[in-house]
Amino acid sequence: MSEPTSHTRLYSSNLVYEDASMKDFYHVSLKLFLKNASGQTLILAAGTTGSYAGYFDVPGGRVDDSEFTTPLIEIVKRELREECGLTDVTIRPNPVAYGRHLVPGRQEQLDHDVHVLYLFFEGTLHSGQVKLSHEHTSFQWIDLETLDLEQYFTSGILEGVRMYLGNPSVHRRPRLT
Repeated sequence: MSEPTSHTRLYSSNLVYEDASMKDFYHVSLKLFLKNASGQTLILAAGTTGSYAGYFDVPGGRVDDSEFTTPLIEIVKRELREECGLTDVTIRPNPVAYGRHLVPGRQEQLDHDVHVLYLFFEGTLHSGQVKLSHEHTSFQWIDLETLDLEQYFTSGILEGVRMYLGNPSVHRRPRLT
């Protein structure tokens, strides 16, 4: 099989793109609003570098190439286990918000920017203690409704939090059991 070139034909619905540079691809990242028994949400301090430096994130991450057919909830659980060491959770099956984020290519050592689409899910922690991976520097359990959101979040995470909080049928549901 030959290597793709910039002249590779790409197909999308009824469109044919003669040049791959004409097509914009998104990374998909699955995020989780994880609530504890007190109804507080887990937030994670981002690292000291990158597009979220100085802000907070919620657990989750990009869908790996090998996970195309993996159920989304299983991918969210994998990310939660990898980032926080938590496994005893219930996660609602449908996304509750979305957000979009642009990662400047220079931060990824690329010659183009990376577009990320976030899908946010909601879940409940039943038991366990947070054990952070190297990806984050600290964590907090907080009440999202009492925060000055712009002080904690930016870009696609901020967009997703605002959407989540603006939908009373989502975040005011009874706790998952």
